[in-house]
Amino acid sequence: MRNLLMKVSYDGTDYNGFQTQPGGHTIQDYLEEAIRRLSGEQLKITASGRTDAGVHARAQVFNFYTASPIPVERWCMALNTWLPEDIVVSDAMEVPMEFHSRHAAKRKTYRFTINANQYPDLFNRRYQIHHHGKLDIAAMRQGLSHLIGTHDFTTFASRKSTKPSHVRTIFDAWIEKDTSTCRPGTRDQGIIHTFISGNGFLQHMVRIIMGTLIEVGEGKRQPDDMKVILKAQNRAAAGPTAMGKGLMLWEVDYDIASQEKHND
Repeated sequence: MRNLLMKVSYDGTDYNGFQTQPGGHTIQDYLEEAIRRLSGEQLKITASGRTDAGVHARAQVFNFYTASPIPVERWCMALNTWLPEDIVVSDAMEVPMEFHSRHAAKRKTYRFTINANQYPDLFNRRYQIHHHGKLDIAAMRQGLSHLIGTHDFTTFASRKSTKPSHVRTIFDAWIEKDTSTCRPGTRDQGIIHTFISGNGFLQHMVRIIMGTLIEVGEGKRQPDDMKVILKAQNRAAAGPTAMGKGLMLWEVDYDIASQEKHND
């Protein structure tokens, strides 16, 4: 038996999230079916975490145990022949048998994208939300800074969360602005990317943070309100849950370089 780690990117628009569920049509379903077709093995993969319906991933990580003799460097190309075009496996390596994609993750980074130009971007509409009104980006940066550190994030968790603890650590959070799409003489503000990096995230946590942060940008809340909202530990204190299509699992970090056996 071998334990293989792989990295997958996907456009989550047309899927019911990453994790297998009764309704089917999830990223996990398609990955496991591709593995079955390739190796003949009916198995379950373990991912670094789940993403909601409509949410995307640039670098989701998963692992699984296999008895297949297929060389590790052949897995990516072979699996991609069995996967839809909006799911692509890009990396594969053999890791120690005890490695677990979720438990071993040291840091996860999400990116949320807002198109703050007057008109939507037709070709990127799947990966960003559109906000044509003016946003105070400086205020949003200030509000976001209050979330860095170790806190109880109950306020920013779904009411359906079943986690025994809502304490999480945000290592870093920042906003990048791309003005390359702005038209001269207009009120276009460009594309606003918000990155949030932490040791773990609760259900809907980033989307609720963003829904609240957008209200700060609109002037409906003050930047320092984020401190009060956080301390309330009450979902009702926060803003709406932002649309999932603007969210992307950007990166998952591990400390496994010294343990790596193979890497394509």
